[in-house]
Amino acid sequence: MSTIQKQIATLRDEIDRHNYCYYVLDDPQISDTEYDVLMRQLQQLEKANPQLVTADSPTQRVGAPPLEKFGTVSHRVPMLSLENAMNEEEFLAFHERTKKTLEAADEIIYVAEPKLDGLAVELVYEDGLFSKGSTRGDGFTGEDITQNLRTVRSIPLRLGQHQTDTGQSVPVPSILEVRGEVFMEKKGFRHLNAARLKEDQAPFANPRNAAAGSLRQLDSSITAKRPLKFFCYEVGHLEGPDLASHWDTLKVLRSWGLPVNPNIALCSGSEESVSYYRRWEEKRDTLPYEIDGIVIKVNDFTQRTNLGVRSRSPRWAVAGKFKAQQATTVVENIEASVGRTGAVTPVAILAPVNVGGVTVSRATLHNQDEIDRKDVRIGDTVLIQRAGDVIPEVVKIIPEKRSADARKYTLPGKCPVCDGTVHRPQGEAVARCQNVTCPAQVKGRIKHFVSKRAMDIDGLGAKLIDQMVDAGLIASFADLYYLQQEELANLERMAQKSAENIMYAIDASRETTSARFLYGLGIRNVGEHLANVLARQFRTVDTLTAATAEELETVEEVGPIVADSIVTFFASEDNCRVIDRCRAGGIVLQEPEATEDRLAGQTFVFTGSMERLSRQEAQETVSKLGGKSAGSVSKKTSFVVSGTGTGNKLKKARELGVAVLTEEEFLELIE
Repeated sequence: MSTIQKQIATLRDEIDRHNYCYYVLDDPQISDTEYDVLMRQLQQLEKANPQLVTADSPTQRVGAPPLEKFGTVSHRVPMLSLENAMNEEEFLAFHERTKKTLEAADEIIYVAEPKLDGLAVELVYEDGLFSKGSTRGDGFTGEDITQNLRTVRSIPLRLGQHQTDTGQSVPVPSILEVRGEVFMEKKGFRHLNAARLKEDQAPFANPRNAAAGSLRQLDSSITAKRPLKFFCYEVGHLEGPDLASHWDTLKVLRSWGLPVNPNIALCSGSEESVSYYRRWEEKRDTLPYEIDGIVIKVNDFTQRTNLGVRSRSPRWAVAGKFKAQQATTVVENIEASVGRTGAVTPVAILAPVNVGGVTVSRATLHNQDEIDRKDVRIGDTVLIQRAGDVIPEVVKIIPEKRSADARKYTLPGKCPVCDGTVHRPQGEAVARCQNVTCPAQVKGRIKHFVSKRAMDIDGLGAKLIDQMVDAGLIASFADLYYLQQEELANLERMAQKSAENIMYAIDASRETTSARFLYGLGIRNVGEHLANVLARQFRTVDTLTAATAEELETVEEVGPIVADSIVTFFASEDNCRVIDRCRAGGIVLQEPEATEDRLAGQTFVFTGSMERLSRQEAQETVSKLGGKSAGSVSKKTSFVVSGTGTGNKLKKARELGVAVLTEEEFLELIE
């Protein structure tokens, strides 16, 4: 190694060490000025020797050219949402369910942490180097924001190997997928808004919006100027050491240079957990960043495996939400709003009021029953609340402030958009417009159909769709496939080139997957994940169309309500006519890859390194053959596949009497 190479390596190591002290240990060893001097020295050496620049150098956080749009990333392990506990009673109910499922005589050990109000992301490290970063998205697929995350200085570009607080030194893994929250501290948020106001730019509403907006910049140089920070809180996938608990995992993550919230704590049972909740609800305003609750997670990984997951949330964790922030204001009017499914919802138009840093001028009244129960009238003074990103709602009226001219409100019998009949089915709280050609529904359905997760027709934004419907060019999403370029070009503010680009995007969407098309149809209760499940199970839209409710309910994630939604949707001649027009317009649906069920009902756990297959390839093979892969060993495990360098999983398998296969035996089984 040359002298210059040694100087560069020494500077990089020194800068990485100071980043670790500052962001992970919260114990800076040098001043900002001294840190800047080190960085400038490294920049000068690399500028003079560009052949020595590497992707993990501290100087390479910014510099990627602006993107045209974000790509997508599939999460190897779904980033599930959490069940909410809105009060202590709901948390205690979670605790009792957990104890009952685990048949636990002793208190369950939980890990408790503040719930940051930021943006959830996933970071992927390969052989210690940061290779990819993405948003949570729908939990299964997120947006690729790698180059923006590289600019966040508390995210290490290269993992280090430091000692844990117990003196251990754990080797950096070959693959690490770690989840966490990118957020903006209150102080940084105030400075950012002050700077924006000086430049005549609109200020951000709150720190969460500022963080999310910063990470969704196509130009990473803009993101780099924003005061973003990061804490990690969970591992999605790990190819490396076997870790038995979440607490141990957090210690190891910290030793690799990943910042972990210092306020995380171990709690034994419900009493300590509730105490933690109460303490941080009282102290939330003393923190430098916003939190909207706490998260409680079962610590032991074997217990987590035994508890399992639902389709959208794990059974081993719960989010304890703090009491919503509230304010009083006046209801100036009540209006009926029509959604894309025809739901007619009463909305209170309020005298603008600031609630938790956000100006609120509208709040949902949910339905007529809620209006009647709360006796909300136009002119009333009301208490409103918002929690996180939930739409503000009217909590109650202030009776003593009611004016003499306060007026009662009843939802109209006619749709406010199309004048069609509004009907409330027996047993349901929601009234719906019955006119399937109602413009409010038409526009909403088309916007959903062209969205990124559905047919992904680039360039068809909400305003253009409104314009096309209002001009009579389209009355359903099927009409998109019969548009002429000249029709588009004749619209106001639409040039020939723009029209050409949109026609190209529509044409490109004609070949898509059954799952995307199903999701795009907008069937009630059928989200993106369930659309994928249905596509794999029924293979074609025709097969699904003909399925009975009983057949649908044989699918693991489909219950009576969802089955009824699907059957009702395909029973509509209008809906089937639109699907037929889509096909006649050239849509070709690709069926999902065929899967076998040789391993159906069997669960595999992989430990150690394998020679002929990577762990990911082995897990994908198990999935294609109908089996499941798990991260830890339990009584429900069918086989543990043991490579070289195994640890606790192999020991656990022997204790539980689970069959152990070598790599060769596993390959024989799947072949």
